[in-house]
Amino acid sequence: MTVDTLPIDEAIRAKLLGVATGTLTTVLLKKGLRNVWLRGTMPLAPGQPRLVGRAFTLRFVSSREDLATPASWGSPISTRAAIEAMAPGVIAVVGAMGVTDAGIFGDILCARMNKRGVAGLVTDGVVRDIEGVLGTGLPVWCQGTAAPASVNGLTFVGWQEAIDCGGVAVFPNDVIVVDRDGAVLIPAALLEAVTDAAVEQERLEGWIMREVEQGVPLPGLYPPNAENQAKYDAWAASHRT
Repeated sequence: MTVDTLPIDEAIRAKLLGVATGTLTTVLLKKGLRNVWLRGTMPLAPGQPRLVGRAFTLRFVSSREDLATPASWGSPISTRAAIEAMAPGVIAVVGAMGVTDAGIFGDILCARMNKRGVAGLVTDGVVRDIEGVLGTGLPVWCQGTAAPASVNGLTFVGWQEAIDCGGVAVFPNDVIVVDRDGAVLIPAALLEAVTDAAVEQERLEGWIMREVEQGVPLPGLYPPNAENQAKYDAWAASHRT
């Protein structure tokens, strides 16, 4: 629980803000990573912005009655303490074991996260107090809502450690990108390489879409054969600044 949050180069962040999560999964697949989309992490409200941030991880395990109590909310190891350790710009990624009948965070906790400059909340669980959560302005990706509190079904055990969220292994300082298709993880060590490849993939797919709109059939275009790759390369060379 002492892992410091690393900054993200602003040029890399700006590039990733222009890349869809679907594109990122394609690029990561080409690099041999298939399991990078966090299952169950869908936008809580329409119109939430695409976000890019370092993962600040929180972990819940199954509920144990002697530990998961309202009194535990005042413990030094609590979601409240974890929020105070979050740096501005992080995305809080909460492993909640896919539990959907106990809300991990409510309006007060989300309001505090928003006040601290946290970029967003991503979880394979659910939140509670939905009207209040929406009112905080904190973007949330989750499986929905539930009225019962977290201790009804989960025990909070720590932060800034490896977690499972939506069936994906998430480590502190991995990079999370979220949009309307959910959340995708970029391993920290691959950030620069994935970003450059993703920007190029977006450019290629944009060119392919223009060709489709002009009536070009898909075979040999998507993916491009040698002829169409040469056409794309020439177009890309003339449009790069």
